Amino acid sequence: PSPRPAAAPPRPGSLIRQIVNTVFRIYYVLLFINVILSWIRIGDNVFTRFIYEMTEPLLRLCRRILPPRPGFPLDFSPILAFIALEIAHRLLLRLLVIFL
Repeated sequence: PSPRPAAAPPRPGSLIRQIVNTVFRIYYVLLFINVILSWIRIGDNVFTRFIYEMTEPLLRLCRRILPPRPGFPLDFSPILAFIALEIAHRLLLRLLVIFL
């Protein structure tokens, strides 16, 4: 058997990029769960409180930018939050490429 070629050395900052990607993915999921929980109202427990506490600061900021309309039942703040998260995620990844 021939010897295996040496693995390429990891690129600088690849671990940091993986961590950033993972953190954003987790937050996307938490935000999505918050949206689902707002539709089904399962009550107050440790899980729902955790989801709310993690996502509400961003949603509150989005509601100040795009306030709910009186008499209109839909809250568009999660959509704005997803857009803002995606922009922040891409911007942060580009900055990491530049500086690492």
